[in-house]
Amino acid sequence: MAAKLKKGDKVVVLAGKDKGKEGTITSVNPSAGKAVVDGINMAIRHTRQSQTAQGGRLSQAMPIQLSNLALLDANGKPTRVGFRMEGDKKVRFAKTTGDVIDA
Repeated sequence: MAAKLKKGDKVVVLAGKDKGKEGTITSVNPSAGKAVVDGINMAIRHTRQSQTAQGGRLSQAMPIQLSNLALLDANGKPTRVGFRMEGDKKVRFAKTTGDVIDA
């Protein structure tokens, strides 16, 4: 299945404790159906001190289900993603505006 959401996409959270918040996808795990969005779904992780890094309680963004994310279109509104062929290239487009997402 083609990836509707990719690294670097600007998304909004549709459900959960961070509903309505916006952020950029930093990584995607397609096999688990999850993505990490910066500043979203934060959790406290206790880390041990090492020679290179300070230890303590550090906030870390945890993965969130892809179904709880929606891409933001050019107008800043949540949209679904579709696919179409332009020439011989398959491109993603926003269903609300019809604009191509990747050039």
